[in-house]
Amino acid sequence: MKTIGLIGGMSWESTSLYYKIINEYIKNKLGGLYSAKCILYSVNFEEISRLQKSGDWEKCGKILGETAKKLETAGADFIIICTNTMHKVVPEIKKYINIPVIHIAEAAYGRIEPSGIKNIGLLGTKYTMQQDFYKSILIDNGLNVIIPDEEDIELINSIIFNELCCGKIKADSKKKFLEIVENLKKKGAEGIILGCTEIVMLISQKDIDIPVFDTTEIHAETAAQLSIG
Repeated sequence: MKTIGLIGGMSWESTSLYYKIINEYIKNKLGGLYSAKCILYSVNFEEISRLQKSGDWEKCGKILGETAKKLETAGADFIIICTNTMHKVVPEIKKYINIPVIHIAEAAYGRIEPSGIKNIGLLGTKYTMQQDFYKSILIDNGLNVIIPDEEDIELINSIIFNELCCGKIKADSKKKFLEIVENLKKKGAEGIILGCTEIVMLISQKDIDIPVFDTTEIHAETAAQLSIG
């Protein structure tokens, strides 16, 4: 079994889901008392969030790159970053290590591709929805990525950072998210990517009548699969 290096804490709420999903997957596959060999480094999200807001992605990359190096030194065979947004700095992180980084957008595409879906709605932080670092991977693989309008992007971003990352689950926010999903369907979305690891705390497949691709589950299961070969 390979050792998984997890960069977590962004937020710790969703990082806890990663640990649970990875270990449940391995237990279900191998049985008995099997569990994951993994090393978790949980960063201070307050520091990362401030750097995101100020646009200092270079400093973000340095922090996560140094974190990844510590995980490699501790014995990790590969790295997963337990957040969508911070995959923006994957190129910088790779400069610090000699082990692979399992990209969450590539893992998501791997799950979408067999479905035959070509028009995909994307929900996430404003960085993930508006910038190209994430969408380009999906587009380069032939997907048409549909995002909400500007007002809804700001609303989603606020709910993620001010509620979900703080463990606050509000019925009104869920209603607003589902209304945004309906708007994406009207724009042609055949499926929805939950492109922020906290969103699954609020909505999931049971709430939506088109395919939902939960990146938290997909990424964690991809890591577990790679761990056990």
